[in-house]
Amino acid sequence: MEEHKLIKRAQRGDSQAMAPLLHAHYSFLTKYLIKMTMNPELAEDVAQETMLKCIEKIHQYNGKSKFSSWMITIATRIYIDQMRRTKVEKQWRDREQASRRTEWQIKAQQEEWTDVMQALSKLGYEWRLPILLKHYYGYSYDEIADMMDIRAGTVKSRIHHGLQQLRKELATDEKD
Repeated sequence: MEEHKLIKRAQRGDSQAMAPLLHAHYSFLTKYLIKMTMNPELAEDVAQETMLKCIEKIHQYNGKSKFSSWMITIATRIYIDQMRRTKVEKQWRDREQASRRTEWQIKAQQEEWTDVMQALSKLGYEWRLPILLKHYYGYSYDEIADMMDIRAGTVKSRIHHGLQQLRKELATDEKD
């Protein structure tokens, strides 16, 4: 059956039309994903997720591009999202590991590791640094702006946002 007719039937909710449509493009999709990911297992996971997304979004396919191009676009976006999540997770793991190492070093030097230090360790450096410089070392907004090579307004904003995150973190710790 012609691809165009299968697409129209699938868009009208005919689930029998979707299977041959996806089957016809599966090999093409997985070969693309293996080249993109350089990881056959990851490629298979992304292919499965792409198939589900195609079923879910078939009504949005407008026919302006080939069906295979539409699938490749979906697969590419899914892969990019996974890479972003992986990067964020790696940054979080690295920060947690650095925090534990810092806590151990501070305790080894017989200094106190407070709840505030624990909460500070969970902030990104862009918020932690201006808070430390302002509230621990007493620098002005302008001095911090010069040190960080950012505008004083940005320093104020980061301190404000960072303190809000700290309050949330400390409130969460109190509940635990």
